Amino acid sequence: MKMKLTTFVTAALLLSSPLPARADIVQDWNAIAIAATGTQNPFNQARIMAATQLAVFEAVNTIAPQYQSYLGTLVAPAGASIDAAVITAAHDVLKSYLPTNTTIDDLRTSALSAIPDGPAKASGITVGAAAASAMITARLGDGSAPPEFSVPASTDPGVWQLTPTCVAGGGLLLHWRNVKLFGIENAADFVSPPPPELSSNQYAKDLNEVKSVGSKTSTERPQDRTDVARFYAGSSPGYVTNLAARQLSAAQGRSTADNARAFALINMAISDAFVAQFTTKYHYNFWRPETAIHGADLDDNDKTESDLAWEPLIPAPCFPGYGSNHAAGSYAGGEVLRRLYGADGHSITMANPNIPGLVFQYSELKQITADVDDARVYGGIHFRFDQEAGARIGREVATAVVRENLRRVHQD
Repeated sequence: MKMKLTTFVTAALLLSSPLPARADIVQDWNAIAIAATGTQNPFNQARIMAATQLAVFEAVNTIAPQYQSYLGTLVAPAGASIDAAVITAAHDVLKSYLPTNTTIDDLRTSALSAIPDGPAKASGITVGAAAASAMITARLGDGSAPPEFSVPASTDPGVWQLTPTCVAGGGLLLHWRNVKLFGIENAADFVSPPPPELSSNQYAKDLNEVKSVGSKTSTERPQDRTDVARFYAGSSPGYVTNLAARQLSAAQGRSTADNARAFALINMAISDAFVAQFTTKYHYNFWRPETAIHGADLDDNDKTESDLAWEPLIPAPCFPGYGSNHAAGSYAGGEVLRRLYGADGHSITMANPNIPGLVFQYSELKQITADVDDARVYGGIHFRFDQEAGARIGREVATAVVRENLRRVHQD
């Protein structure tokens, strides 16, 4: 069944290569979910992925209980098929959020057809559908809509201004500060300390770094850092972390129950880190490097100089800069990976079919997050202190998510 599903998914161009050495049904549908949500912005992708993986976890854990329940309301008949439950739970949540996606319908049909008909299959489908329905209901009115926008409060130095990517409405995703959390109590508990003072040495150092290596025409940026900037501009934290997780869980031979829990925790942490980071962004409303470099003659720092012609290699997203969303999501996912699979001794291949020609090999998780940090600085859209702030939020959110959720039953 698994080989049939994997072959079909590959043919449908849904699996984000490279494939794990050995896959189970949770890994299969994690790859399907990441591909299906790939057209969403990284924040909505993380939200949908967290809901999907929690429904999958709840379905698996209801049939074979090992961990504390997330929803706490489901029961399963003896002998229910875990595979049928996972397929149904993942499909139903994805379909709820992506109603026009018919490919996931075809994948569900193909996957379920490989399971023999009978009470086990029927019971598994029932459990999966119940888990999905409960998860969808729990997320109704979760704050992800309607959209809200932010208009810059002033043109003072240090205050975020509209950048060329801002086409209408003002700063995007102001409402994401209020999206319902999955695994932490309060996003405000994780707000970063303030960014450096404009007159400080730290600010001048970080501005001059991004000014030198992050411009569209920089001669100080090595080709490998240009490649990293391009790759991580088009590869979300959800894509990157779930791809790594599938490879690590397969290499270590983790069980279906372990995979269900791991993928749920990973995506909960990423989504909640984004909410905490947007809370920080709109709390400080700090300017992006391109605005800062253009306005360096106004920052009261004699170690910075204005360059009105400066442009970033990567277009800046239309919201405040401090701190980095990609850092928050990547470090959150990476911290969960570190806790579950270990920090190093790995063989991770990072590739994205939407960015042909770029393949990266990693043996340590910190190498991935280091490249994410470089990608945003060498891409010209973040200061180094933005990355450090995002990293702190990501690690702290992930630590809280793992500590407080889906713990092994009877764990002390």
